[in-house]
Amino acid sequence: MKSYTLFDIIGPIMIGPSSSHTAGACRIGYTLHHIIKAPLKSVDFTLYGSFAKTYVGHGTDLALLGGILGFKPDDKRIVNAKEIARDSGLSFSFKPSSDETRHPNTVKINVITEDGKPWEAIGESIGGGKMQLIQINGIDIQFTGAYNTLITHHQDTPGMLAQITAVISKHAINIANMKLYRESRGLKAIGIIEMDEDIPKSAIEQLSVIDGVSYVTLIERIYE
Repeated sequence: MKSYTLFDIIGPIMIGPSSSHTAGACRIGYTLHHIIKAPLKSVDFTLYGSFAKTYVGHGTDLALLGGILGFKPDDKRIVNAKEIARDSGLSFSFKPSSDETRHPNTVKINVITEDGKPWEAIGESIGGGKMQLIQINGIDIQFTGAYNTLITHHQDTPGMLAQITAVISKHAINIANMKLYRESRGLKAIGIIEMDEDIPKSAIEQLSVIDGVSYVTLIERIYE
């Protein structure tokens, strides 16, 4: 295995040879780690565009794996992400693909949790260390991680958003952006609610018990 010094991968924002290939990649994995919030059994990365061509030389493999392990872009453990994953029993693979995507720095991540639940996400590293998730479990989304963000998995039923926003309003939290994505009318939906303030644990608990809400997760602001 090639040896990496700390500054091959990490600078002020995990610079490496390219912030798109390192910091942005790490943030894709880190964000998915916090969405899943469960121990992982396996993770497979399919790399597209320039990710597929340079992922080893630019440290994209270490950045993605470090992120899915829960390491932030400035975490020194990223350089040893493969050894740490193996020691923890997490199996992983990297597969370059020649398929075309809308963005050159794209990765598809397939995860199996220890309890057997599959997850799939597609992310793009969009430059300057920033990223966006564009799909989770087959549902098209647009999530950047620039705000404190609630992600709700719920049934697409009348009044559901009103119940969710009522809880947020009760805690005097200002909504910066809110988007709803759904499989089809009346089926599963994902709400992405970006907020200016911190979200207290009590708000998460109140949202979790709303009838029709199956899963609520909070992702704290990843970058300004």
